[in-house]
Amino acid sequence: MKKILAIALVLVMVLAFAACDDSGKNGSGSTPAGSSAGSTASNSPESTPSQTEGYELALITDLGTIDDRSFNQGAWEGLVQYADENGITRKYYQPAAQGDDAYLNAIDLAVQGGARVIVTPGFLFEVPVFVAQDRYPDVKFILLDGSPHNGDYSEFNTASNTVSVVYAEEQSGFLAGYAAVRDGYRRLGFMGGMAVPAVVRFGHGYVQGAEYAAQELGLAAGSVTMNYFYTDVFEPQPEIQTRAASWYDEGVEVIFSCGGGICFSIFPAALNSGNVVIGVDGDQSTESPTVITSAMKLLTKSVYDCLTDFYAGNFKGGQQLTYSAANLGVGLPMDTSKFTTFTPDEYDAIYAKLVNGTVVVDDNIEITPDQIPATAVVVTYYN
Repeated sequence: MKKILAIALVLVMVLAFAACDDSGKNGSGSTPAGSSAGSTASNSPESTPSQTEGYELALITDLGTIDDRSFNQGAWEGLVQYADENGITRKYYQPAAQGDDAYLNAIDLAVQGGARVIVTPGFLFEVPVFVAQDRYPDVKFILLDGSPHNGDYSEFNTASNTVSVVYAEEQSGFLAGYAAVRDGYRRLGFMGGMAVPAVVRFGHGYVQGAEYAAQELGLAAGSVTMNYFYTDVFEPQPEIQTRAASWYDEGVEVIFSCGGGICFSIFPAALNSGNVVIGVDGDQSTESPTVITSAMKLLTKSVYDCLTDFYAGNFKGGQQLTYSAANLGVGLPMDTSKFTTFTPDEYDAIYAKLVNGTVVVDDNIEITPDQIPATAVVVTYYN
């Protein structure tokens, strides 16, 4: 009876994730509409599934969907690119809910499905990966935007089967703020999602970039203003659209949307008012005609690079890798940007200063944005 029950439970878990399966050898993954939210079944450490043949590369989605034009999608595109170029099977899993247990369940199911490498995009995977890296020592983990630690932060450990990837968000935000002011914008806005370190660094870099450009242009003190606010969510909300519309009505010309799905509340506000938006993480130019540029983390590149290392026998387990301007890990998509006066040559010039260290962007997140040293830029912080 116990054996029959165990088999039945495994079948339930597999069927619950069937809608996330990719069809064909490599699967689709490019048509996520209607995909399952995933199984809610629990796997305790004593009854974790054994690894079998199946999908070799796996990604567990964070908050949002696989086509969120942000973290999930950028990471998935890197995995898909490598898999398809090399004939490797791949699949994504969408947890049934947010939380450590749900994320661990999804990891369990990925291992059950044969995963050799699992990509986890986002800091919310720090605790699940901390547990999973010991539970599955033969599986490799690529943790984006975080470091594995236990639940109370008393222990940090990036095991030999895990590589941690972080990004210099402050540099990407700096480039966005710099470009906006050099392009003629003087009334800026920043709307971040949750005030987690990555989002804070984006925003603080945005302030510093605007100030640097204003100083270069010789603008007087107070010439540039910036409204600054954290929405506390990463999903679209009517209240966010209302606030964005109010800012635009009050004269804000461009809002840096820095919080995943909140852009889908800011886009319509910009469209209705005839103003513009700066996107985040990936190139969001195709999402709305209001997007003039995006402060990018090159998620696709970092996942592709880590997979290349793994299959070359050079997996950098036990390390934290930083993607910055120095290794072309952050930047603006100048080929799709819609600037009026800011030129590619100007972009290359400021980017070179980040690379060679002539410009150093402060990544201190222990202060509020209105405490960042600035004279030309005046920040109004809403909390």
